[in-house]
Amino acid sequence: MDKSQYKGVMIIGEHFRNKIHRVVYELLGKGRELADELEVKLSVVLLGSELDKKLEELGNYGADEVIYVKSPILKDYYSDLYTKILTELIQDKKPEIVLIGATPTGKDLAPRISKRLNLGLTADCTQLEIEEETRYLLQTCPTYGGNLMATMKALNSYPQMSTVACGIFELPEKTDKKAKITIIEKEYKEEDSISKILKKMEKEKKSINLADAEIVIAGGRGVGSKENFKIIEELAEVLGGEVAGSRVPVELGWMGNERQIGQTGTIISPKLYIACGISGAIQHLVGMENSDVIVAINKDPNAPIFEVAHYGIVGDLHKIIPELIKEIKKRKIE
Repeated sequence: MDKSQYKGVMIIGEHFRNKIHRVVYELLGKGRELADELEVKLSVVLLGSELDKKLEELGNYGADEVIYVKSPILKDYYSDLYTKILTELIQDKKPEIVLIGATPTGKDLAPRISKRLNLGLTADCTQLEIEEETRYLLQTCPTYGGNLMATMKALNSYPQMSTVACGIFELPEKTDKKAKITIIEKEYKEEDSISKILKKMEKEKKSINLADAEIVIAGGRGVGSKENFKIIEELAEVLGGEVAGSRVPVELGWMGNERQIGQTGTIISPKLYIACGISGAIQHLVGMENSDVIVAINKDPNAPIFEVAHYGIVGDLHKIIPELIKEIKKRKIE
């Protein structure tokens, strides 16, 4: 394989209801870092039908080129058609790195492209770095059920391809940078896809969005019961935050799975994260380690959560949290 013919970082974009997914902007920030280190261009590919007004701002967030494949049918996700178009684009443009957000759509699309191009694929990456002497992309992701973190590189597979966990990388700052915009208009029809969309059903909107919360109070197995989560809820209320949990409370039915933080739940980066009775398994740490301030309350002084916490309180959460609530209420009155 002649790796010298591959150059550039490519991001595969995603949209819903003509709104570009947040993870695309997160990938632009990280992609810009990787492209600058490799001294190559950063491109974004979008497939859609009504995204014309959204293209320019992708340059403002770091893209050198925006490639927009436009056709009325592409407003919806057809897996086989998307795979065909993106496979051909990757073969034509020959980027050395391809990044896709690990959304439900991205997790369906990426392995299809990987198989079609006979590429390796690292899924759910939480860290991406360039190995300076080789230009290989070092791709770090949870493995063995989230109990270990592994760093991998594709030795004989180009381009190097990863799906990236949502919420891991910070949004880049908006600038006045302009991107080259290439619009490719196509006349695809429903007959061009073997799949058909028969009906669209709107899922009931959740009352919370943990990914956007600035303060999150989370409980784990150490809370003890569903009834005991009332003190977690009270602490969240006085702080103006959202209630969340680790995997165990969700599996035990103490809360809904939309409130789970971790590799198999939601990945968050709030200003304040308070972990109550959470030991700190790797799959949970992946979901919250980018929080600005982490406070851990646990009676086990050797709990792994203390290794990432900025502030740690060793003790019984059922005694500590009521005192915290009392003090917070007192200061609010003052």
